[in-house]
Amino acid sequence: MKTNSTRWIAIMGMLALLQGCATQLSIGSGDEDAQAALVLRFQSNSIVPAVTVETEFLEPGDILLSSEPTVMSVGIRLMTFAPVSHAAVYVGDSQIVDAMRWGVRVRALNELLEEAAVVLVLRYPELSAEQAAVIREYSVNKSGAGFNFLGITLHVPFSVARRVCELPLVPAVIRDACIRSFGVVHRLAASESRLFCSQLVLQAYRHAGVLVTHADPRLISPADILHMREDDVSSVDIVTPLRYVGHLKSGRPATALASVK
Repeated sequence: MKTNSTRWIAIMGMLALLQGCATQLSIGSGDEDAQAALVLRFQSNSIVPAVTVETEFLEPGDILLSSEPTVMSVGIRLMTFAPVSHAAVYVGDSQIVDAMRWGVRVRALNELLEEAAVVLVLRYPELSAEQAAVIREYSVNKSGAGFNFLGITLHVPFSVARRVCELPLVPAVIRDACIRSFGVVHRLAASESRLFCSQLVLQAYRHAGVLVTHADPRLISPADILHMREDDVSSVDIVTPLRYVGHLKSGRPATALASVK
């Protein structure tokens, strides 16, 4: 039994190596004889089944991840091996705040829905109204800040180099430390005065005292935020997993949802 289990892990590990995705090896419950079993989990880029939600179910502080049918979006997705390339924060009143090439701005949610091919929603569990208000205030006050072109440009070599850290079977603690070490130079190139999308989202959360991850926001991509959801394997250390709420827009058939608690 142990031989078969080890062989299976080795085969699946090699498949993960080809993709360069992070894995998590843990001890799970065994068979009827109560023998311990090794459980290997893989970082996932899919959400099956996708759940459709309407915009009225959004709550201030929700994180929106999206992708567009553009060359830049495709390039980011290829670099990060993920189906998303952009992050925004919902601030209520059908408005979002995000950082794009023209800088940080407050805009209508419908603008994002019109331009994006896919939009999904992640939510921090038990986010208080006070914390959501601080996230909104911080994000809105950043409107007009410049876009961090240098920081996003450095994500190209960083995204490639960090694959070494995400080799299959690398322990989570070592993977997190490895990514942080690769990002030393990258951190020097970014600040709160010039932001890129995922950096803006996580800095807004930190400003509200909500720590999603211990990793520096300047090292985090939209793909990293996607993998911070429940039942996924994050590349960096996370404090509280995000909950998948549903898709506002999906490129494939989805399961309809009447309401979200």
